[in-house]
Amino acid sequence: MPRIPREVIIPLDFPDKAGALRFLDRFEGSGERPYAKIGMELFYAEGPSIVSEIAARGLKIFLDLKVCDIPNTAKGAMASLSRLPIDIVNCHALGGLEMMRWAREGLESGSGGGKRPLLIGVTILTSIDDKRLNEELGMNGSVNAAVIRLARLAKEAGLDGVVCAPGEAGHIHQACGEEFVTVTPGVRFPDAEKGDQARSVGPDDARRLGSDMIVVGRPITRAADPVEAYRRYRGAFVTAS
Repeated sequence: MPRIPREVIIPLDFPDKAGALRFLDRFEGSGERPYAKIGMELFYAEGPSIVSEIAARGLKIFLDLKVCDIPNTAKGAMASLSRLPIDIVNCHALGGLEMMRWAREGLESGSGGGKRPLLIGVTILTSIDDKRLNEELGMNGSVNAAVIRLARLAKEAGLDGVVCAPGEAGHIHQACGEEFVTVTPGVRFPDAEKGDQARSVGPDDARRLGSDMIVVGRPITRAADPVEAYRRYRGAFVTAS
């Protein structure tokens, strides 16, 4: 599989459909078709119908529900999610090798033999640093080492890539291959608030470090002009030489 085109993904972290659609309305007539991420907040509030409604606008969708349960439950969940018009879906790599394998099988079985969505594994959340990893979670070593270990496990399970911090993307490509997809949250220009992202970098650095897709939330969704903010991130990450 060739390396996928770079994308800037915007998380629709709104409490309801009205807020999400109002935000997307601001892109109408701009010529921009942003890649949308639907996470737990919006999906739990509105259900599967919100996915279909946003997909009907011609947008690609990353359904970010971080499935993590016993293997059989994860398989059933993915079979259900595969019937939605999505392009990427994820599970948590901390669920283990068997769970990830069963999740992939569920996604494939639900796709009816057709092209399935990309399945990526969540490694270590970008709000976690070495101190939290060691002292709160009781995992020895660095975040980077834990991420690489989980990425290798995800590849062994047959997943298409992982969610990771930008600084880990290049190491993951070295360990798992250039075609193994890296989706990286925690990307901000220096003039944006860091928020709860502990391992953030700028979009130009994310490109240099090997990210395939970046997820940019509040710097775009809370901007006075979201379209211009999106174009700024896209220019630095996608179209820069």
